[in-house]
Amino acid sequence: MSDGHVWGARLSPEEVERVAVAMLERGLLQGERAVVVHDLERMRARVRELTRRFPPGTLHAIAVKANPLVAVLRAAVEVGAGLECASLEEVHLALAAGCPPDKIVFDSPAKTLEELEFGLARGLHLNLDNFDELARVDALRGRLPAAPGVVGLRINPGVSAGAIAITSVGSRGSRFGVALASERGAILDAFRRRPWLTGLHVHVGSQGCSIEQLTDAAARTHALADAIDAELGRDQVRALDLGGGLPTAYLASDAPPSLADYTRALAERVPALMSGARRLVTEFGRAVQAGCGLAISRVEYVKPADGGELAVLHLGADFLMRAVYHPQDWRHEFIALDASGRRKHGPSRPVTLLGPLCFGGDVIARAVELPALTPGDLIAIRDVGAYTLSLWSRHCNRGLPRVLGLERDGAFTVLRERERPEDVVSFWSEP
Repeated sequence: MSDGHVWGARLSPEEVERVAVAMLERGLLQGERAVVVHDLERMRARVRELTRRFPPGTLHAIAVKANPLVAVLRAAVEVGAGLECASLEEVHLALAAGCPPDKIVFDSPAKTLEELEFGLARGLHLNLDNFDELARVDALRGRLPAAPGVVGLRINPGVSAGAIAITSVGSRGSRFGVALASERGAILDAFRRRPWLTGLHVHVGSQGCSIEQLTDAAARTHALADAIDAELGRDQVRALDLGGGLPTAYLASDAPPSLADYTRALAERVPALMSGARRLVTEFGRAVQAGCGLAISRVEYVKPADGGELAVLHLGADFLMRAVYHPQDWRHEFIALDASGRRKHGPSRPVTLLGPLCFGGDVIARAVELPALTPGDLIAIRDVGAYTLSLWSRHCNRGLPRVLGLERDGAFTVLRERERPEDVVSFWSEP
């Protein structure tokens, strides 16, 4: 598959079968209750496509919160990506992955004074959330050497809300950023008094966002940058961080816009934005990572239910937290495999897939049409490369599963071994 067609392409059922068979043949599922696989070459191809679609010099900072595995982050950095961090801990993950400091974007809305000092001293790209945070940087700059990194201010563009309320962050009343509609004068004054404030940041949400929302936010941010430069009579705003938010497909019926659709819409709506006159920054996470991930769980038990079956798996709300607690917004597709990794065929029946946790709501999908299951079969869960491991829950204290990386030649590497019982004991024990 060429890079140009990999952006929205999901691991097909045929590819899922090949991966499962290969893992079984190589003993990589031996003794494992569940395994997660991340297609590293597919991810690299998506980063390369980002590079092609945007102007030269654009910083594509992949969101660490989507998938914090250091080996996954390192693979992205090796093909030119930066990393976007929502906490100081994520900054350290980015550094551990070999990301140059000037390609690390630090976006936490709750940075402490010490964290701001750390970011300034190391030349990170800092996006500040509010005027109080800006005042803290004023104080720090008075006693630190001139910092080489970009400092930007996050604005709330006041666009329409996305389809998923809890991940929509760019509409009026959002908790993030400085409201453009009501604080425009204060924003202009902040830039007037600080020649070192050279960036603007905007982000409207994750999944559930339309191209219209994304381009509207970009247009308002670009217009604000032009207004600041015109008001000040100097080219001060040199970096525009457009955030992420491009949705991805989780179901066969989903038809999200492609990266080509998005960049074409940006070029049509705001031609100057894509001219390269200002450095652009993106913060894609889900759109890069989700479709690169595959999970395979052993079916431990199968119980009869009215008109169908209940199947007990080894991944539940610990791994698919959003799908369990907000099933109306987050759904996945499942493929039934036999114990040899081959796809099961035959008449389908409604199967409810249960997780292993000890509460009644640990249901990852209800009434999924699948062939009849037996203990020892496998269930493959598609599109789990983002916001799964990073949201891992300690409820019931089951260990993280083994995570493998898949390379272009079909080779597997161990990205993280599964947690053993003694690892969980250590996690909860005193020093």
